[in-house]
Amino acid sequence: MTSVVIGIAGGTSSGKTSFTKEIADRMGPDKVVVLSQDAYYVDPSPLPLEERAKINYDHPDAYETELLVEHLDMLKAGKAVSRLAYDYVEHARVATGDKVEPRPVILVEGIMVLVDARLRDRFDIKLFIDTDADIRILRRLARDVQDRGRTIESVTNQYLESVRPMHLDFTEPSKRYADLIVPRGARNEVALDFVAARIAELTSD
Repeated sequence: MTSVVIGIAGGTSSGKTSFTKEIADRMGPDKVVVLSQDAYYVDPSPLPLEERAKINYDHPDAYETELLVEHLDMLKAGKAVSRLAYDYVEHARVATGDKVEPRPVILVEGIMVLVDARLRDRFDIKLFIDTDADIRILRRLARDVQDRGRTIESVTNQYLESVRPMHLDFTEPSKRYADLIVPRGARNEVALDFVAARIAELTSD
């Protein structure tokens, strides 16, 4: 199977996941598989929990990119891979036991997916979801407090100490590699229509 692979990057809480879901919904589950870069964090579970919490998860070295590349290559070759997940409370990788089956379209989303050339070289379409920093931090604050049980202080400290600096050092500069920069994320109907049409064109054969 020859799959079309789309990389969807952008800063934290920029709307990558929502945009990815919209594209996946338009294509249908029989045509699309989604890989989240967050599932490929290097597994720190051998470390004590307090040590895991201190890891800079916003640096490219926090990801096991080699495994993500391997899984992409397997899917493109028509082979199923193990589905991974990540527990943000325990800071540990989770083996779900499920399989990801190959599909004509592979969507890969994450803040660093355009940073590493090994990933970029495998993308047929490269997107960057561009959202203002004030909106992103408010979204992240609400998500981490409500969904992940964190305090406002801990979210703020992490943002200032690692999220913002790593965004400026790595994620934001990776915008230059994008084929299309998408403002407003999943609210950008024109971009959604364009990307969906382009995918349909590439998979029409």
